[in-house]
Amino acid sequence: MNSQFQAYRIFEENGQSAGRFVELSLDDLDPGEVVIRVAYSSVNFKDALAGTGAGKVIRRFPCVGGVDASGVVESSQDARFAPGDEVIVTGYGMGVDHDGGFAEYVRVPADWVVRLPQGLSLFEAMALGTAGFTAALAIHRLEQNELSPEKGKVIVTGATGGVGSLAIRMLAQLGYHVVALTGKDGEHEYLNALGAHEILRHNEIDLNNTRPLEQAQWAGALDAVGGATLSWLIRSMRQNGAIASFGNAGGAELHTTVYPFILRGIRLLGIDSAATAMPLREKIWLRLGRELRQNLPERAVRTIEFPQLPAILQEMMQNRSHGRVVVKIVDNC
Repeated sequence: MNSQFQAYRIFEENGQSAGRFVELSLDDLDPGEVVIRVAYSSVNFKDALAGTGAGKVIRRFPCVGGVDASGVVESSQDARFAPGDEVIVTGYGMGVDHDGGFAEYVRVPADWVVRLPQGLSLFEAMALGTAGFTAALAIHRLEQNELSPEKGKVIVTGATGGVGSLAIRMLAQLGYHVVALTGKDGEHEYLNALGAHEILRHNEIDLNNTRPLEQAQWAGALDAVGGATLSWLIRSMRQNGAIASFGNAGGAELHTTVYPFILRGIRLLGIDSAATAMPLREKIWLRLGRELRQNLPERAVRTIEFPQLPAILQEMMQNRSHGRVVVKIVDNC
């Protein structure tokens, strides 16, 4: 390997986090048993918060950003992996308190590494990435709580985002009637192409309603927004409906009552993809490779070169992006 390589490292400056490209060596990276030559990474909302200083995400400075990576094992001190193995790393402390995937090389604990599932390429793994893993995990948890296509409509909030876009596609492929909630009137064609059967505009719902219960509409929900939107979902779930909550783009506070829980028996499921234990993590990735990796519309996945990363982080924070952004780190992995 080259003694020096490029990385997008995040520093603390004047009390704010800020990222920039630097030259590093392996000696500069956090410890771990497995060194991976990174082929692709991807851009998630957490990456944008960290890289632009818009959110207090980074727990240790400096830190190479990027919560996702796919690539080829360069060296390994663990017998489970050998040079040349194609692997994925997502979540855990990547890009938060451990050097992440926005670099030509990453070194991680062997217990974080997932062998690339059959049916996925390194590129496809990052077109899914943390967003796809989160969507699949949310569907898995909802199905564990008795959600099935015949139970009724499933609503997806934050529908044009990375998790929302992939969730719509996966749910549609599994036979669910999917309703996409969005405030972007120009993205309806995109959402229909993903598989949304209906599109609900934000201005068609009353987020300020103070009634404890509203018309029961949804058998299931996948929520990336939180805040008032999640409160509205809780009030409008059908009997024994379930909500998978995995984001707070619309706020971290939740105002509700116990009535939807004790009168309708609804379930609110927290989805923490970063800390998912390895047995379930491998199970979800295998399912992604087997049945949930359906081809996405061309507009749903964008590929950028590594030097374009800072501009994309800003674009995401300005709510001007949709779908998934894959970062091409190195060639010929």
